[in-house]
Amino acid sequence: MSRELLSILLYLAVLVALAVPLGRYMARLYRGERTLLTPVLSPVEGALYRLGGIDPAEGQSWRAYALSVLAFNAAGFALLYALLRLQGVLPLNPAGVAAMAPDLAFNTAASFVTNTNWQAYSGEVQLSYLSQMMGLTVQNFASAATGMAVAVAVIRGLACRGEGRLGNFWADMTRSVLYVLLPLSLVVALILVGQGVVQTLSGAVTVTGLEGADQVIARGPAASQIAIKQLGTNGGGFFGVNAAHPFENPTVASNMLQSLCILLIPVAFCFAFGRMVGDRRQGLALFAAMGLLFVAGLAVVLWSEAAGNPLIAQITNTTGANLEGKEMRFGAALSALWGAATTAASNGSVNAMHDSFMPLSGLVFLVNMMIGEVIFGGVGAGLYGMLLYVVLAVFLAGLMVGRTPEYLGKKIEAREVSLAVLAFLSMPLGILVFSALTVIVPQALAAVQEAGPHGLSEVLYAYASATGNNGSAFGGFGASDPFHTTLQGIAMLLGRYAIILPMLAIAGSLSAKAPAAPTAGTFPTHGPLFVVLLIVTVVILGGLTFFPALALGPIAEQLSLVAGARP
Repeated sequence: MSRELLSILLYLAVLVALAVPLGRYMARLYRGERTLLTPVLSPVEGALYRLGGIDPAEGQSWRAYALSVLAFNAAGFALLYALLRLQGVLPLNPAGVAAMAPDLAFNTAASFVTNTNWQAYSGEVQLSYLSQMMGLTVQNFASAATGMAVAVAVIRGLACRGEGRLGNFWADMTRSVLYVLLPLSLVVALILVGQGVVQTLSGAVTVTGLEGADQVIARGPAASQIAIKQLGTNGGGFFGVNAAHPFENPTVASNMLQSLCILLIPVAFCFAFGRMVGDRRQGLALFAAMGLLFVAGLAVVLWSEAAGNPLIAQITNTTGANLEGKEMRFGAALSALWGAATTAASNGSVNAMHDSFMPLSGLVFLVNMMIGEVIFGGVGAGLYGMLLYVVLAVFLAGLMVGRTPEYLGKKIEAREVSLAVLAFLSMPLGILVFSALTVIVPQALAAVQEAGPHGLSEVLYAYASATGNNGSAFGGFGASDPFHTTLQGIAMLLGRYAIILPMLAIAGSLSAKAPAAPTAGTFPTHGPLFVVLLIVTVVILGGLTFFPALALGPIAEQLSLVAGARP
């Protein structure tokens, strides 16, 4: 494992080395300053504003910003739903794929508009090329840009000095696509093609295998979709088995590149935050909290997968890593890295079967999603999700020292705390309540493959993934059942907008407040003490909310494995 651990350390070093300059670039971009790409893209940006009748300098209140977000996303939902329902009669459909069923089209449209990319379908079988490109790939850009724009608006709310404006959503969204997502996606797609990822508009091919039987091999414009699915923390694969498919992820080099892309923009947002609020230490504090939580979870997964299944070790009298459900070209360590990254970043792509990971690994994946995907999280979404915990952490700190809580000089009062609690409650509502409905409705429970603790883990994972806008799944869950496609579509919408709207309201409230100068009694929010407090807040709130359910699922399964392996 020493070589694998060295690869992971190198991965973390390269990730930070790339994220720091990208964060600096993003901060300049969202402040309206000149960037490296301004001379090339500024004319295109200006033309788009003129075409849409947008004044990028016109600031919006939080209500206007929120309405713009909802209107843009509603239009995207309607267009994608219509495309999926009509794909059978539309062009670029060489395989003659039929229209998607209404409940599945609703689930898929909700999934891609909310940056969840949950797949209750098999991409190469149930989607035409037009649906993949014009529908899913476009929403990969649009949903990622929405999260980035909301994060920038929240940052402005913290940084501005009483203006009461959060910027312009249409400008923020346009700049996110034009200056960040498109250039990076183009570079990554070209590298992936060079690694052997398929990119063609030709249909499937039929080949004769070694046994003499014909086999149909699906192809399509995969590399272009994979680039943005990873960079935008979307995660929905072109093929049904996602990044375990050799046409999506053929080599170790392509695997490491895609792993980097999953976390690149979320990590860069930490450094952009510090620059945009005028205090880089604040961004470093958020990065430290997220980084420590990520490394701790990754360490548990690496240890658990390297130790393997104790029952198998007892029967065979040998020890070895858990390789069930994993691609041999990646092994246990790189599969563990991908699993920890994809659940921490609300990406949801997979290069191994999460259902086959050890129970402790599944526990880490569940916790990563249940706490709101704030360990780096989705592009933009992870940052404003962590800022929700910041509001709660400084409120707790204020209670402990008997002072009005402050963050970046802005007083955190009853309105902000109430909105933060309201946003936080969306996670247990979508996960615990909807999971409870699954286990008491016979039709819904029939979709669960396993009995006992692992079956409960499958249910919890499905609704944690949907509500957390992650999109990955335990393989034993029958996601195509109409009950689940409908309920999970609702969970995705809840998990996205029940956090976005309160966070924009918090940003709007704080933007109207003039920052106060720090005093001797001000609690510093950029040092190690605050980092520890923030981590403890995340762990305690998540633990108190979800521990009973986790105790009946992955924790009980792990204890039963250990007990069964004892002589």
